[in-house]
Amino acid sequence: MSAVCGVLVAGLMVPAVALTGNTATSSIDFFDQLPDEMNVGVPAQSSKILAADGSELATFYDQNRTAVKLADISPFMKKAVIAVEDARYYQHGGIDTKGLMRAVVSMVQGGGRQGASTITQQYVNNVIIQTYAANGEYDKIKLGGDKTAGDKVREIKLAIAMEKKYSKDDILQGYLNWVLFANGNYGVEAAASYYFGVHAKDLTLPQAALLAGVVNSPTIYDPVANPDNAIARRNLVLANMLDQKMIDKKQYDGAVKAKIDLKIHANKNGCTTAVRAEYFCEYVTNLIVNDARYGKTKSDREKLLYQGGLTVKTTLDPKLQDAAQAQFANFTPMTNNPDKVGQALVTVQPKTGNILAMAQNTKLHAPKGQWSTEYNFTVDKFDKGGNSLGGSGGFDVGSTIKPFTYAEWLNSGHKINDMVDASVRKYPLGFPWRNSCGSSTGIYDNNYPGSQDLQNAEDGRYSPITAHMGLVLSLNTATVAEAAQLDLCNIQKMMTATGIHLGQDPNKPYDLSNVSSLLGSGEVAPLTMASAFATFASGGVHCDPVALVSITNAKGDKFPVPGANCKQAVRPEVAAGVVHTLQQVLVNGSGWQIGLRYPAGAKTGTTNDSQQTWTTGFTKGLVTSSWVGSPEDKNRSNNGKLIAGQRIPYVDGATYAGKAWQSYMNAIAGNYDTGGFPEPPASMLNPIVVAPPPSAAKDDAKNATKPSTAPKDPKKKD
Repeated sequence: MSAVCGVLVAGLMVPAVALTGNTATSSIDFFDQLPDEMNVGVPAQSSKILAADGSELATFYDQNRTAVKLADISPFMKKAVIAVEDARYYQHGGIDTKGLMRAVVSMVQGGGRQGASTITQQYVNNVIIQTYAANGEYDKIKLGGDKTAGDKVREIKLAIAMEKKYSKDDILQGYLNWVLFANGNYGVEAAASYYFGVHAKDLTLPQAALLAGVVNSPTIYDPVANPDNAIARRNLVLANMLDQKMIDKKQYDGAVKAKIDLKIHANKNGCTTAVRAEYFCEYVTNLIVNDARYGKTKSDREKLLYQGGLTVKTTLDPKLQDAAQAQFANFTPMTNNPDKVGQALVTVQPKTGNILAMAQNTKLHAPKGQWSTEYNFTVDKFDKGGNSLGGSGGFDVGSTIKPFTYAEWLNSGHKINDMVDASVRKYPLGFPWRNSCGSSTGIYDNNYPGSQDLQNAEDGRYSPITAHMGLVLSLNTATVAEAAQLDLCNIQKMMTATGIHLGQDPNKPYDLSNVSSLLGSGEVAPLTMASAFATFASGGVHCDPVALVSITNAKGDKFPVPGANCKQAVRPEVAAGVVHTLQQVLVNGSGWQIGLRYPAGAKTGTTNDSQQTWTTGFTKGLVTSSWVGSPEDKNRSNNGKLIAGQRIPYVDGATYAGKAWQSYMNAIAGNYDTGGFPEPPASMLNPIVVAPPPSAAKDDAKNATKPSTAPKDPKKKD
């Protein structure tokens, strides 16, 4: 076969040589029958997820590579790789006959194998190997001594075909973008960044010579693992460049004296190495791999993400993200949280649905001694297609759900200051709850076994009161009194219109089959709550939360991204009425201690035994949901747990979730709209009733026991 190869190459590359004999003829026939086409395609390239300002959050790759044009590669690099790998590159037609014949003679004479591959052949070989690797077909890869003579002949044929199809510069550009430079760096741009922290176009002569020397044997000449070998090889490259008159003696002398001077910039791959917002990063990747718009199968979509050279621009605001993440040091620091108290902040923008921050007090892979979890505290467990979003699936929301009953109260024609009888504490078996789209049950009656009268957080709060003050003071009896006059189906529709759904299954609406859910015994994700409150802050316009701004591949092709589907979901006057009341929560209600320096509204929430505590609130330009609780044991109380360096007997929504919300919003709200909100129409405000000033409310501290003939969980909340 060695002889046949020699004859074939001589015949193809040196036409003056006369081929004679049956062996030569049959060899030429065999050679001509080989395929001469190969699909070079686009090399596997790393993808990047960017924040809204263009800063990089994370990189994804199977082969760490960023393709660049030949014009964006240092001239030293082009010359160096030609000098050491293929001195006659611009003279041959894909095969260096002199080198190949020398190798064949050596083999025939028993001198062993010699390298004779041109840059074109190496390019062909790299394309074949890396394409197999990218497709997971590792069994098809053949390296060095594994290759048969037939493999080598095929490589020769493909190299000749490539030279016919592409220019020399095109091939050199492809080669420099495909070749491995050790340490997982494919292509000269990735290598320049990894070893020296520069772009390929900025490589100096000694740097370029060092990298050119690596490609012959990335393991042996690895400048990190084997610096002495790398320097010796670099100097050989420089000597070749001098001999081939690519550089002069002065340049050579300076380069061989240069220190290796590596400035390693470690490769970062995936969300665990994200610069910031690793859980947001995970959320974004799940959005991509779950969406059929990015490939027929999940594996196709993962391949696109890790090999497609995508640029994924997101909605995340780094300033807000960093400010949110910084809050946890004051409450549940990663280095001192022995009770594993979970904390999260998530911010959306009204009228756009843009997710601007998504932070929590854990890491995907934390150092030893810190809390590590794969679960994103802020998002649903699954998307609407049943695909995982990596979320905890929500938490019982407590009194933060009350504004939606109040919204339906106004929507159905009631006034802000209409009186409700908050003195009623008994709702006996058989009470006629109305639910035109299902059925609702619930008992609050201490005469019934297993039940008790409806309770508020404070004794002495059982009297007629305006609906407005009932919500400001977060009175359970006021909310239930309103619901008793409404159709619970319409309350549920109000919740659905604002985007509220169960965190375990987004296809399921918030469940009002038991009236205790009116007081917060339903698990909703913080992102969902922020999005729902944004409906009120935006004048009734609901937008689905969105994280993706644009996705483009290396060619510049654009992929579709999900829209926010913004629409008028609540009448503007109803939204204005809810905002009017929620602003008072921060003045003389359950959030009186956590007011902002800007016009703002909020609602706190606390479950029965302080298992889950919330504050969700807004300015005109931002809505943030703040949560503190236990994601691993959702029935565990926060009372007595180490939070903010102390253990206190009672924790409510304003205590820690509210303080974090206040500190964060005061720090960043000024970056967005902080204007005033429109007032509700006068007809919605009348009649005005002056209620007695409230005491320093502790939120809904004592929340009612679940009033069901078949309680789902006796510990659940208000």
